[in-house]
Amino acid sequence: MHTHRPLLVLVLAAMLVGLLLPAPAAAQTAGCAQTVIVQAGDTLSTIAGRTLGDASAYERIVVATNAAAASDATFAVIASADRLSIGWKLCIPGARPGAAPVASTSTPGAAGAPASATDDEGGLVATDPFDGEALTIDYLRKQSYPDQQLVIEETLASGVNYNRYIASYRSEGLRINGLLTVPQGAAPANGWPVIIFNHGYIPPTVYRTTERYVAYVDGFARNGYIVFRPDYRGHAFSEGEARGAYGYPDYTIDVLNATAALKNYPAADANRIGMWGHSMGGYITLRAMVTDPDIKAGVIWAGVVANYPDLLTKWRRSNNTPAPAVTTQARRWRTLLQEQYGAPEDNPEFYASISANSYLADLSGPIQLHHGTADASVPYEFSTTLLDQLQAAGQVGEIYTYAGDDHNLSQGFNEAMARSLAFFDKYVKNAE
Repeated sequence: MHTHRPLLVLVLAAMLVGLLLPAPAAAQTAGCAQTVIVQAGDTLSTIAGRTLGDASAYERIVVATNAAAASDATFAVIASADRLSIGWKLCIPGARPGAAPVASTSTPGAAGAPASATDDEGGLVATDPFDGEALTIDYLRKQSYPDQQLVIEETLASGVNYNRYIASYRSEGLRINGLLTVPQGAAPANGWPVIIFNHGYIPPTVYRTTERYVAYVDGFARNGYIVFRPDYRGHAFSEGEARGAYGYPDYTIDVLNATAALKNYPAADANRIGMWGHSMGGYITLRAMVTDPDIKAGVIWAGVVANYPDLLTKWRRSNNTPAPAVTTQARRWRTLLQEQYGAPEDNPEFYASISANSYLADLSGPIQLHHGTADASVPYEFSTTLLDQLQAAGQVGEIYTYAGDDHNLSQGFNEAMARSLAFFDKYVKNAE
């Protein structure tokens, strides 16, 4: 027995050392290259962009986290990619074999703004049959936007003084979802005033109903407005194909149908509806306001509000060089328009017919514009030109300029929100 005591001591010492030394992080949870604790403002897309270099790879985090949770109760169980809670522990998978590292292009915007301000073009992404006549304002006016009811699909966690829901409606036979907020408490006699919220371009593959623009929606919702932010077709769980804003009328039609649904929402005042738009959402807002006479006022931040000739010739990218050649899919609408209808100087009547700027005499209400002079995605000139056009058409318009500010008005966010609210209060909430 005594002859084996040194060996026993060595074995016990080795076991003790093994217990005291921490296991390598990758070995602690199989399949996780690292773990992340969800912080305020995090979304699966932003976490994927930060850790995997690809915001659209959020599904890999969902799969890895749920797999880890099956054997380790400290990990969250993710039932929906739209739902994250502060403090959740997530599993970040390793890189796929042979995958090259990709640098993240995410840059945080103001208070829940889009993660990127360099991809706001939101153009055509498919080669479907193209009909430029469907871009005309007359085409929008001839469509049917029937009375319908919003359907509450899901109740979400409440805001500070308002309730939140996922709601759906129909647009050209498609089920379109959106984020609905409703003030708490007794509604005014005629219902709450409404803001239709038109978000800017976010790649449909990473778009989520409850992500981004969080502070924007909250700013209006907490001040006594029903807010409805439609998910354009092909975004999140909305049906249909996301074909882009500038080559097809789809997104504008979806917003006009959303407006029709809100007019029938029991808690809403159909006579007090305003519209807010950012970037691509500004383009949609302007088109909606020359189509639907019931929209009382519009507020547009960094809007794509130029006429089509200027969209073709003056829309420059973040490095101040002309937009890339029109052979790329994201800008195919440029090619198709000019192939079928010629250059703007050769067919001015057609390009006027597809530009909302040509119909400002029919605008449904006043417009307030906000734009930063350092916007690298949408030219500041677009907003100043629109103001001149509004004044020439005898319409009420005003502009606020944010010196040195970016596409999301990150520096002037609070000031811009206060001005937007005051404008909506004057022309929508307190409208007679």
